[in-house]
Amino acid sequence: MRISELSDRTGVTIPTLKYYLREGLLHAGEAQSATRAVYDDSHVERVRLVRTLIDVGRLSIERVREVVDALEHPPPSRHQLLGVVHEALRPHPAPEPPTTEAVDRVRALGAPGCDESLASTQLAQALSAAAAGGWVVEDATLRVWQRAMHAVAETDVAEELGSIAPADALRHAIVGTVLTDPVLLALRRVAQEALSAERFGSADPEDGVT
Repeated sequence: MRISELSDRTGVTIPTLKYYLREGLLHAGEAQSATRAVYDDSHVERVRLVRTLIDVGRLSIERVREVVDALEHPPPSRHQLLGVVHEALRPHPAPEPPTTEAVDRVRALGAPGCDESLASTQLAQALSAAAAGGWVVEDATLRVWQRAMHAVAETDVAEELGSIAPADALRHAIVGTVLTDPVLLALRRVAQEALSAERFGSADPEDGVT
């Protein structure tokens, strides 16, 4: 297909596609002449990935380039693939460094191999920010949330990822994370709403609550 057809199939304008080509986010098409190239389904898939990372994940062009580079040169282990995902999705701008207390609390959770990971640092930063805002997350609450998220991770880090190509595993991990983070947040809201209705939604009119 020509670039005009690629634009039609992806809904991305031709100038934007050319920008992606210049920035290395989209691999070059097969040259037919000095001024013409043709593209295939791999280009459609790449453009859709880039748009997902930008529009849904809110990643910068620099972060998207990191993902694309990793797709083309995947790290040797599946565990390192997840590190690439977390690196690309790290907060921007970077939050304030976590407090020593928050770092110690994260270490006390005992997550194997995660003491110095980016995800653990982000958790410590989040705990620090919450405390600075006057909301200290108690240890018992943190443990409950940790167990709940471990159950979620059981579905995220599927064993099947070990048997597919590294680039496919990376694509699955980052797109899955970007697209389902909002689902997890919305599920928390739904659960809060349901439990609130169960506990507080049927007040006796005579108790003075309006």
